[in-house]
Amino acid sequence: MDRPTGKHRDDGSRSATEAALFEAFGGVRGMVETTVPGLVFVAVFTVKRDIHTAAIAALALSLVLGVARLVRKDTLKHAFGGVFGVAFGAVFAMMSGDAKNFYLPGMLYTLGLAVAYIVTAVLGCPLLGLILGPVFKENLSWRTRNPGRKKAYTKASWAWGLILLAKSAILFPLYWWGDATQLGWVKVALGIPPMLLSVYLTWIFLAKAPPPIDVFAEMEAAEAAEREAKAAGSTDKVTS
Repeated sequence: MDRPTGKHRDDGSRSATEAALFEAFGGVRGMVETTVPGLVFVAVFTVKRDIHTAAIAALALSLVLGVARLVRKDTLKHAFGGVFGVAFGAVFAMMSGDAKNFYLPGMLYTLGLAVAYIVTAVLGCPLLGLILGPVFKENLSWRTRNPGRKKAYTKASWAWGLILLAKSAILFPLYWWGDATQLGWVKVALGIPPMLLSVYLTWIFLAKAPPPIDVFAEMEAAEAAEREAKAAGSTDKVTS
């Protein structure tokens, strides 16, 4: 049987990295599910100028998207995350009477996430490694056993942090000095592109890094070896 060449192995590793990244961040569908409710809110508010109608429309769409995933038995974490985010923003906007507050919880979350990415990268425990380690079945092995992976996760965490900081630097001035319609349309426009850029840069960094150490396979191999050793010991006792 022919063994895979280095190029084929690299292609397989890159494909696996791409698939894992899309799984972790929800893929295109997950991005759409987190962006479209905001689009509905700003569109309805632009036409109706009514916070309650816009908020209810956005929340209803989020619920429909969540139910659709439930019916299809898809991963629910991204849809439910969107539902909770939209619900929190909708309640906040309706209680305050300011349509701009529909976007404030998500903006604060983005800013906090940006700071978390940068701080953890500086401290040598990049957040992206903590997020993607289980996805790649390496857990925290990259911290001590795979310095190339740690370096890639650090670079990727810096990329995510700086991109999200740039997004926040655009949105918060609009929140303070712009109107709800301006803020809403700009936030929708900045929904998917920064995410795609961050995922692409992460893919670039990880595709060039050493492959992950599959700690689950190691544990299974160790358990199998232990069982074989016990079985061999029992056989020796019987024969003696």
